[in-house]
Amino acid sequence: MTPITREQADAFLARWKLVKQAQTKELRETSIDTKVRQLSTLMASRDLFPPDPDRELQVEGVRERWARIHRAFDG
Repeated sequence: MTPITREQADAFLARWKLVKQAQTKELRETSIDTKVRQLSTLMASRDLFPPDPDRELQVEGVRERWARIHRAFDG
């Protein structure tokens, strides 16, 4: 990978700052009705993807880690 100059890095960060500002403005101007419709569409789309066969195993692992944390602080 070719290294970039300080000026190139600053320009890159400035462009992303503009992107973030535009996204923030767009989100603020989006109506609640639109946001609710988008959320509803997103929630309805979960059936488009197959279930993760390892999900329960992952959930159990998280539960075990939380239990260890609680035991460490309650101990």
